[in-house]
Amino acid sequence: MKNLLFMVLFTCNLSYSQNKPVAYQHGQNSMELIAKTKTGTVVVSTFNAKMTIRQDIAQKLYSLYQQNKIKHNSVLTVLGKEAKVVGKCFIKKKHNLTSIEFYYDKVFWHNGMVEVYGK
Repeated sequence: MKNLLFMVLFTCNLSYSQNKPVAYQHGQNSMELIAKTKTGTVVVSTFNAKMTIRQDIAQKLYSLYQQNKIKHNSVLTVLGKEAKVVGKCFIKKKHNLTSIEFYYDKVFWHNGMVEVYGK
């Protein structure tokens, strides 16, 4: 009887551990960070962002930009404190203003949940 109960609990846990991506459609769009540098101003904007991690991801994007690890029109993976985010990054420069635009595609939360932005 104990073995049967153990097998039932084990299969239930196994079936619930297979997380399927969850779609979300109501992300936040905003300018998260404005920084002055020696050469001008950098604005980091996020689109389709999750409210709880958008500041952290914007800080990481700015850090990657300072290290010259971001290219225009590239798919980028950013590792934050609460989640890993995959998205598309665009860099626009005009005179002394640089705009970094990051569009969230997928959010891989550290608890195992995966969210995909869908229209």
